[in-house]
Amino acid sequence: MMGDGEEQAPPHAPELKHRRKSPRFAAEAEPDSGGAPEGGSSASFLPESPAKEKVNDYDVTEHKYSAGDQPNVYTPLKESKDDFFEKTQEHHSTKSQSRSKFRDRPSTGKQSQHLAKKDGSQNGFCKGWTLLFVLLISISLFAFLWIKIQSLPDATLSSRNTQILQAFRARMKKLRNTYQSQDPSLWKRTHVFLEKHLNTSHLHLEPAILLFTAGREAEKALRCLSDEIANAFAFSQNATTIKINGADKAVLDSDVVKLEVDDELSSGFRQGKKVAVVHRFELLPAGSTLIFYKYCDHENAAFKDVALLLTVLLDEQSLRRSLTLQEVEEKVRDFLRTKFTSSDVPGSFNSIDTDKLSGLWSRISHLVLPVWPEKSFSMEGCT
Repeated sequence: MMGDGEEQAPPHAPELKHRRKSPRFAAEAEPDSGGAPEGGSSASFLPESPAKEKVNDYDVTEHKYSAGDQPNVYTPLKESKDDFFEKTQEHHSTKSQSRSKFRDRPSTGKQSQHLAKKDGSQNGFCKGWTLLFVLLISISLFAFLWIKIQSLPDATLSSRNTQILQAFRARMKKLRNTYQSQDPSLWKRTHVFLEKHLNTSHLHLEPAILLFTAGREAEKALRCLSDEIANAFAFSQNATTIKINGADKAVLDSDVVKLEVDDELSSGFRQGKKVAVVHRFELLPAGSTLIFYKYCDHENAAFKDVALLLTVLLDEQSLRRSLTLQEVEEKVRDFLRTKFTSSDVPGSFNSIDTDKLSGLWSRISHLVLPVWPEKSFSMEGCT
């Protein structure tokens, strides 16, 4: 039982006192409590109020730092401030490093991209030149092979053409030595005219048409010389000659003769013959001569890689050597006009009008050459 003047402690006061005392305060309080008599004042057992406990805690704390350990309130602030500055500097340095790394990273990336692009462009450049070099070599090789392939037929044709020309020249040279009375212009013009047609490098647009004429004294020479020239032309091409004699058809109907001549020429040329000789052209029925439109036309001839040699024997005994080629041509034209358009010719001739004759003459008068008689010429072997 407590006295009347003593306050009764609440039931939970000792527990509260024990819980709020610090360990050091409790240790310092133990000697005092131990030295007090057991039956001492009961004030030591009175519970202290919470406010007093707070004051005591403050006193204990003050006593703890009284020996020179008084804490400086600015020290933690300074340390905190220093730590803050250090952390701030570290943060800024880290941020700067990250920024520098970020800045350096694109530059490094750009540099690497630039190097990659440079390497790629160099590689592409090298590859481009390599492909171009290979392409040029391929084109050059292809062109070389193509030229070689194309030159093979050309070489064959050139060799063949050379053989043809050489054979023709040899035969013409022999003929010139045989027919020594002929004018040099005859050999020159005939040689050039026919040799041009023999040259396979030239495109043949029309046949070669020659007309030989002579007076009656040179009838045999005219026949033989025209045959020999035609044979030389055919021989050089390993071919034969078509021969038509107008004297054999003089009394026949012009339409019949026209069909016969057409058949002989067309069949012979289709068989590979290269030249035809029509002897005594002036003896053919007038109407039949129109068939030569078909074979002697400048643009639309049926066969263009052939030659036709025509002979006309004039009524005159001889031709004057002083005649020019133009005068000889006019003499032959006038003679054929008289033959083919005169009203006193036999009915079998079926005469033609002058317009048709003019068209015919323009086609057969490409080259008109006179033939002179050969005094020392042997007619043996010439038929």
